[in-house]
Amino acid sequence: MKMRNSIIALCVMVTTLTGCFGGKISSSSGRGGELTGTGAGRGFTEPTPYGMTLVKRGFLKMGMEKQDSLWGIKTPVKEVSVDGFWMDDTEVTNSEYRQFVFWVRDSILRTRLADPAYGGDESYMITEDKNGDPVKPHLNWKKALPRKPNEDEQRAIESLYVTNPVTGEKTLDASQMNYRYEIYDYVTAAKRRNRLNPAERNLDTDVQVNPDEVVMISKDTAYIDDEGRIVRQTINRQLSGPWDFLNTYIVNVYPDTTCWVNDFQNADNETYMRLYFSSPTYNDYPVVGVTWEQANAFCAWRTDYLLKGLGGAARYIQRYRLPTEAEWEYAARGKDGTEFPWENQDVKNDRGCFYANFKPDRGNYTRDGNLITSRVGIYSANSNGLYDMAGNVAEWTSTIYTEAGVTAMNDFNPELSYNAAIEDPYKMKKKSVRGGSWKDPESYIRSAWRTWEYQNQPRSYIGFRCVRSLASTSSTKQKASKKRK
Repeated sequence: MKMRNSIIALCVMVTTLTGCFGGKISSSSGRGGELTGTGAGRGFTEPTPYGMTLVKRGFLKMGMEKQDSLWGIKTPVKEVSVDGFWMDDTEVTNSEYRQFVFWVRDSILRTRLADPAYGGDESYMITEDKNGDPVKPHLNWKKALPRKPNEDEQRAIESLYVTNPVTGEKTLDASQMNYRYEIYDYVTAAKRRNRLNPAERNLDTDVQVNPDEVVMISKDTAYIDDEGRIVRQTINRQLSGPWDFLNTYIVNVYPDTTCWVNDFQNADNETYMRLYFSSPTYNDYPVVGVTWEQANAFCAWRTDYLLKGLGGAARYIQRYRLPTEAEWEYAARGKDGTEFPWENQDVKNDRGCFYANFKPDRGNYTRDGNLITSRVGIYSANSNGLYDMAGNVAEWTSTIYTEAGVTAMNDFNPELSYNAAIEDPYKMKKKSVRGGSWKDPESYIRSAWRTWEYQNQPRSYIGFRCVRSLASTSSTKQKASKKRK
């Protein structure tokens, strides 16, 4: 009997030490007629996206617990939880963003090569499926661009470039690099007040639903006018169908290289203006001069580029997007929730080497080994495996900037988003920016530091990185605590 009791006690102790989940494991075994569920016992583990790191779900105290007496800014603090997500392990580089710009360039070129005005080579456009049935015309990316263009093809190529009338320098015509994309607003479509069936708008059976109720919606649309200008509109109209939740955007995606001059009026930054984005020297440096709107366009293109190559598995993959403010801070703080992305509160290690690219002194930008931005990933990663979460370039988030900050958000996957209309006051177009940059002092590179920029403003010190919500069925294992007698 004593031995039996000892065995039972041992089993209990092992269970206590191995984990907190003691429930049954699902099984698909059963007899005919038994309820087993569809696909029972099968799960889906999302493969690791290239160049991204998994940030597991968790908890943080968002905001600065020690208020900043130096700058006199009060930052609200709130305990929040966020779900797991994938995050780019570095900022988006010039090389990566240039791939986007070149894709836009080549898509325009293929469209023109199929145009009768430039020879009309219909093989650059797909108009029917393999059975010969008509489909919506779309580009044929398998058709190679001409290596030895004829006269018409050369005209199409030349139409994408401009020549400086003074210097004779030939460059890509940035004004033509426009990307059109569509985003379906699932959140707005899901809200009960926007249901197409009036009976679904209120589930209270004591309320008589008016079948003729007028429901107004807002949607974004855009087009290019006869003079080649992008016209953006926010349409307010009566709800008529599911297409009302499809928003259309057209964004000029070429970075504003002049930001190096406009941000620093009394500095000699012509070299950066001319070479930073175009020269291979800066391939692995973070892209700058990109607005919040351009960053969103990049995320949309990256999503479309990925999904076209995934086939059936694409339905499980979430879209690329900018991180929420909460996701960004949670990822930056690392596994221990530290003030900086590294373990201690010093900005240098015991050998005197800096942990990040920022401005250590009033005017000594080079003390940390850099003058402006640095190549991504040259400083050590934080405990989440992410590089440059402090300094180098500040980073766009998806969150609208308000003084209330986190106090106005939910404590579960907190976010405040607002797609400002053209006619909205300019102050409503502020977006939260995190991380500090190469030009900022130590105080600005703390993980909890909040600042902002207008969504249409390009800066030489603001870049971005993408995230993707995690598509996985796995639960996080809890660490079991040892019980002491």
